[in-house]
Formats: sequence, C-alpha cells, structure tokens
Amino acid sequence: MSMDPSVSSDSVVDAPEVPSSQLPELTIGSGAAGTAVVDPAYQPTIRGKVDRFGVAMGTGRRKTSVARVRIKEGSGQFVVNGRPMDEYLRIERDRESVLVPLNVVGKVGQVDISVRVQGGGTTGQAGAIILGIARALQGMNPAWHHLLADAGLLTRDDRMVERKKYGRKKARKSFQFSKR
Repeated sequence: MSMDPSVSSDSVVDAPEVPSSQLPELTIGSGAAGTAVVDPAYQPTIRGKVDRFGVAMGTGRRKTSVARVRIKEGSGQFVVNGRPMDEYLRIERDRESVLVPLNVVGKVGQVDISVRVQGGGTTGQAGAIILGIARALQGMNPAWHHLLADAGLLTRDDRMVERKKYGRKKARKSFQFSKR
C-alpha cells in the first residue's frame, strides 16, 4: 500500500499501545479466569481404610474384575494371588501401569502390597489393581488425594461389555440379510 502524498500523516489513526497485562484474558466456558481455585473447605471422599494393625485396604473394580488390596510399610514385596507380581502379570504394560500409583506418591519399594483379584481378564484385573492401590494409598494418607486424583487414578472406569440382544449374533451385529 503506497502512501498518497496528498494525505497528511496526521489523518492516519494509530491504535493506542495497551500493555499486555491490561488486556482481558481469553477464557472458554464459564467466563472465569483461567486459574482453578480449590475450595479449602472441600473434603474428598476417602474410599480406603486403615485397620488397627496399620494396614491400608482398598477395593478396585474394572469391567468384571474385583481386586482387594492391602498395603503396609515394608521392603517392597508385591504379591498377587499368592504369586509375585512379575509372575502373575505377564504383560510389561500391565506391570508398569500397576506401579503408577506408587510412583505418584513416591512409595516404590517402601511398602508391601498384597492383592487378591478375581474375575475378568488380565487387563481388567490390572485396572482393578490400580484403583485398589490408589484407594489404599489414599486411606494411608488423605493428603495424597489431590496427587492421585490429578493423575486420574481415583476414577472408576465404569465401561462394561454391552449385553447381547435377542435376534442378533452379538450386542449389535446381526445375521446376514438375504434378499432372496
């Protein structure tokens, strides 16, 4: 764009300089500022329990699996249904994911964990163990609630297998349609 010499520079309107600290903050949703405010009076629901011997207990569920977890201070033993965890959970991804709650609170190798799990398959059982460990750790120290919740470890995954309907092969698959 070339400037016409007949137009004086005074007629061009410049936008005023506004410091970025005074500009309104762009937010999506409720119109509140981008910072999350935690209510100091909020009391989370503690699902884990500690018995009179100092053993923390938590129950985890995933699909049709149920895991009952017991955690106590110790040397880092991890037993699932009477067998070492490495022997019971054969898939590396499941073994690593089961240790995530301990990594979040920094208790790897400092607690003994005993798990009784039944129902479902290996992935469902691993998910149940994760939730059970997280709930037991929450029972041991309620101050860890926010660490575990922010990592998404205290949320029960409620997805279940859809039931089979009559007149169909599976939940949604139907028999092959024949026009003639």
